[in-house]
Amino acid sequence: MPIITKISIQKNNSERYNIFLDGEYAFSVDEEVLARFQLTKGKELSDFDIAEIDYEDDIRKGVNTAIHYLSYRMRSEKEVRDYLKQKEINEMVIQEVIHKLYNLKYLNDLEFAVAYVRTQMNTTKKGPGTIKMELHEKGISENHINQALQEYSKEQQIEHAKALLEKTIKQNKKLSEKSLKQKLDQTLLRKGFDIETIHLALDEIDFKKDESEEWDAIVEQGEKAHRKLQKYSGYEYEQRMKQTLYQKGFPMELIEKFLQEYSL
Repeated sequence: MPIITKISIQKNNSERYNIFLDGEYAFSVDEEVLARFQLTKGKELSDFDIAEIDYEDDIRKGVNTAIHYLSYRMRSEKEVRDYLKQKEINEMVIQEVIHKLYNLKYLNDLEFAVAYVRTQMNTTKKGPGTIKMELHEKGISENHINQALQEYSKEQQIEHAKALLEKTIKQNKKLSEKSLKQKLDQTLLRKGFDIETIHLALDEIDFKKDESEEWDAIVEQGEKAHRKLQKYSGYEYEQRMKQTLYQKGFPMELIEKFLQEYSL
């Protein structure tokens, strides 16, 4: 069996050691692996010993890689697994690395989910549906997601929804009341709010238009439609204008009034 003839510290990493067998470099190991296998000059190593040392050293390298990855922010188990796969680490080694990370308290998917929900609800206006979808993508279980989302109170959801509604109203002043209502619903649904929250938020927001505002809106949309349809004339022009403005959410009575008063 080969014998360890020399052990030297690596120049660029003081926690790793080069192992020489029978006068030639054979492999390197982490300091912890060196101590665990009591690797010393003069010790004989069988092929099985070398294979076991190599496997344990791969695990140690995987743990160190994962801890470095986790040093930037909390990660889910799936995020760590995916990262280690990108580093082309063997699946069996990854499984052992994950096990050690849990024992060392570096991984906890429930704590991760709770922290993620708190961050999203304090720094964004996302609804719980969107946050839930993002946690699913990060590999968090349904049970952990539901527990974590308890942090996001209905009151805060409504406040976030109202803020989004107010912003959307300001950005869409020239829409008809009907189109604006549809826009508001779509915005909150897209952001991940449920129907109940949307209705509660809308009840607290004044988005209804008075006659003057609705008239300003149809004038704005009517002039835009005219620029697109001015190549038509007579009956065809009138019908296309009516269809366009009706699709924009304006009532037919207001459309008729607009066409009578504006000879575009």
